[in-house]
Amino acid sequence: MTQKNLYGSVKRFGARYGRRLREKLGKVEQEQHKLHKCPYCHFIKAKQLAVGIWECRKCESKFTNKAYTVGKLTPIKVIVQTE
Repeated sequence: MTQKNLYGSVKRFGARYGRRLREKLGKVEQEQHKLHKCPYCHFIKAKQLAVGIWECRKCESKFTNKAYTVGKLTPIKVIVQTE
């Protein structure tokens, strides 16, 4: 394996910070930069806008979720009082 394939985007750090830390950061960055499955339209088109803010490029919905990956959406319970 070449060093580029092994480390990917964290090759920019060179010999600093240790191998394990660079490998962990490489996995996180690889996961966050790929396209994810949109929880609304179920297409693999969701892209990260900022930390925890995601946007689907198909249905154009914006939603919040995990910082570096899209997990399951948690339902928000609203208590409605009827009189």
